[in-house]
Amino acid sequence: MSTIIYPSPIFGPVHSRRLGISLGINLMPADGKLCSFDCIYCECGFNADHRPTQPIPTREEVADKLEQVLQHMTTEGQLPDVLTFAGNGEPTGHPHFAEIIGDTIRLRNQYCPKAKVCVLSNSTMLHRQQVHDALMMVDDNILKLDTVSPQYIQKVDRPNAQYDVKDIIERMKAFNGHIIIQTMFMCGQYQGESVDNTTEAYVAPWLETVKQIKPQQVMVYTIDRETPAQGLKKASREQLDAIRDRVIAAGIPCSASY
Repeated sequence: MSTIIYPSPIFGPVHSRRLGISLGINLMPADGKLCSFDCIYCECGFNADHRPTQPIPTREEVADKLEQVLQHMTTEGQLPDVLTFAGNGEPTGHPHFAEIIGDTIRLRNQYCPKAKVCVLSNSTMLHRQQVHDALMMVDDNILKLDTVSPQYIQKVDRPNAQYDVKDIIERMKAFNGHIIIQTMFMCGQYQGESVDNTTEAYVAPWLETVKQIKPQQVMVYTIDRETPAQGLKKASREQLDAIRDRVIAAGIPCSASY
C-alpha cells in the first residue's frame, strides 16, 4: 500500500484534475497525517499509520516559504492557477488558519493576482467563527459532503470527534452560496459492508440537500489513487455523469472528475 505524505508548508506545483496548476499549502506536519477525519479512501493513509513527530508550521513559516516559492515561480515565468490549502490533514484545524488566509491573499495579490485562493476542507471546523469568516474571504471555498447519511459518514469518513451532519449542513447554508460542495462517490466494500453511495438511496437525499445549500458549484469525483482500505472501487464514468447531470438539471453548475 502506497500513501502520499506531502511536504510542509508548501508543496508542488502539481496538476489538479479539478483546479489546474496548483501550488499546495500544507498546514500540517511534514512527516505525518493530522486530520479530524480518517477516511478509508484517503491518499495519505490512515491516521494511526502516519503519526507525525514534527510540529505544525507556524504562521510565519508558511508566509516566508510561500513568498520564496512565488518569487521563484515569478522568475521562472510559471505562475500557479490556484493556491490550494490541502495536504496531510484538515487545514482549518490550524490554530492560526484565519491569519494565514490573510497572509496568503496578500501574497497572492502581490505575486500572482490572477490566481485563486482555494481551501479543501472536510467541514469539521465550521463551528469556529474565525474559520467561517476566513473561508468567506477565499475564492474557492470547497467543502466536503460525501453523503447525508450519518451511518455512512461513520463508516467511510470516520470523524474522530462528534460530527452532526445536520449541523454541518446548516453551517454550509450560512455561506449564502459562497461554497463549492465536493463529494466522493465510490463503489466496493469495506469490512464486508457496501460503501456504494452511487445508488438512489444515497444520491436522492444528497441532491435534495445540495439544492437547499444552494452552492455556487458542485464537484463530484471518485478514487484516483491507491487507498489504505482494500476493496474500494471507482465509481464509473457513467455513474458520475448521471449524478452530475442531475445536479445541473437542478440549476447548479457541476463538474465530474474520473
